[in-house]
Amino acid sequence: MTTRTSTRSRLVRFPEVGELPPGAMVTLPGRGSTFVTETGERGGPPLLLLHGLACTGLLNWYPALPSLAEHHHVVVFDQRWHGRGIRSPRFTLEDCADDVVAVADALGIDRFIPVGYSMGSLVAQLVGHLHPDRTAGLVLAAAAPTFRRRPRERMVLDAFARSVNALRAGPGAQPGESPAPNGDANAWVKAQFLQTAAGAISRATAVIGQFDASSWASRLDMPTAFVVTAQDRLIPVRRQRWLAGQIRDSAVYEIPAGHAAGPFRPDVFAPALISACASVTARVE
Repeated sequence: MTTRTSTRSRLVRFPEVGELPPGAMVTLPGRGSTFVTETGERGGPPLLLLHGLACTGLLNWYPALPSLAEHHHVVVFDQRWHGRGIRSPRFTLEDCADDVVAVADALGIDRFIPVGYSMGSLVAQLVGHLHPDRTAGLVLAAAAPTFRRRPRERMVLDAFARSVNALRAGPGAQPGESPAPNGDANAWVKAQFLQTAAGAISRATAVIGQFDASSWASRLDMPTAFVVTAQDRLIPVRRQRWLAGQIRDSAVYEIPAGHAAGPFRPDVFAPALISACASVTARVE
């Protein structure tokens, strides 16, 4: 007989981590430093992967990273206030967008494709809006033009922030530690969560709730593809589809998964992500 406890235990198991490509701290002049991993095949505009709230770059993207790296030059980094990202007195999504360009500059990259997941999709939209000359295309996953319009969304997002902060109450790794990903995947995942400073998630959540691209999303004029999480309980699917409809000739790949599809459902997320990236790179001039 399967007990409720064992079922719940299986539900929170993360995919096997395996061997990850090496990374290093990179200094961004005038901004700070962040942890950057660069991997994959050179040629064509690189993919700059932008993670979601409370994640590190590797935590958000590790299940799809090997497949992406087979065909693309891939850059993953920790956004400010997350993981080993930039520590600063303030957090704004505009600063996050400028950080993306600064990482590209530090790596000698001219034009690139921001690939954003959840919070990262907001940053990616801003990169396209504020730096169109550097943006070769966009890939947006679990994306929305705005968050927290409805009471339920505010409750879910706030509850998520509290849950992540509650991880600090239990035993395990301390902030700054990152055990090698060759043992228990959940232990590595928790250590990745713990790299984000206490209180940062709640403050970042408040900033995310103020984002609204509704008035300018239709002016994003570059090859774009969407991975729509059709069972998303945080971002209504109709809002994801609305955003996709605002950008001319965007490609849409819907998957039967919820908001955490990236780390939890790589079986359905990774193939859609790879197709979305291929769709954009094929249309880049």
